[in-house]
Amino acid sequence: MASRLAIRRLSPSSPPLFEFLVPAFSQNLKSSRLASTTTSPHTSSPPPPKTTKPLSKEQHAFLDSALRVNQAGELAATLIYAAQTPPLTRTHPHLRPLLQHMHAQEATHLRTFNDLLARHRIRPTAMYPVWKIAASALGWGTAMLGREAAMACTEAVETEIGDHYNNQVRELIAWVRGMEERGEEVGGELRGLVGALKRIRDEELEHLDEAVGEDAREAKGWPVLNTVIRGGCRGAIWISERV
Repeated sequence: MASRLAIRRLSPSSPPLFEFLVPAFSQNLKSSRLASTTTSPHTSSPPPPKTTKPLSKEQHAFLDSALRVNQAGELAATLIYAAQTPPLTRTHPHLRPLLQHMHAQEATHLRTFNDLLARHRIRPTAMYPVWKIAASALGWGTAMLGREAAMACTEAVETEIGDHYNNQVRELIAWVRGMEERGEEVGGELRGLVGALKRIRDEELEHLDEAVGEDAREAKGWPVLNTVIRGGCRGAIWISERV
């Protein structure tokens, strides 16, 4: 079901995620100019109120798809780290704090998108059960191949996820700029979503850097491993956007 992000409120005291405001009537500029001639030279007319416009059907569809994929991706990331941690920390105990840190951040991201989907009635991907199995298998399998292979998995996954979030951020920033150029009101929650996506993207790219620092590219068959995992991620994103 398509969401109506613009009209649902997060709580009785908080603003809607994307405001659906009634367009304000424009002021009669000619009358304003005439009126200004009768006032004190030190008095200026207040600026006309900004107009507001609901999100288009295409914008709603984009947001539904984006948030659904984001939730699926964060689910997969938490399961990958959960599956990697036991075998890796048995042989490389120094990795425990790093893996716990990355898993904790992914779990926070997942809660964010779980909450958005539940509040705004966006259905999760129908592939949810499949991705759970695939992510756990990927995490466990790469961990069994060794530290470098597990880090190569993280590097590949976070590269694709970082690109994915970048694309979303660019799209939403284009919306904001377009609204500003047309003199339309930009909802605070839209700006907030852009900020949240930037923060989550930066944390994902932090994981990528950590993986490279832990010799991800020293894994045996790294070029093949990287290509296969990234290709799988792109395929999962494409499917989750549509199913």
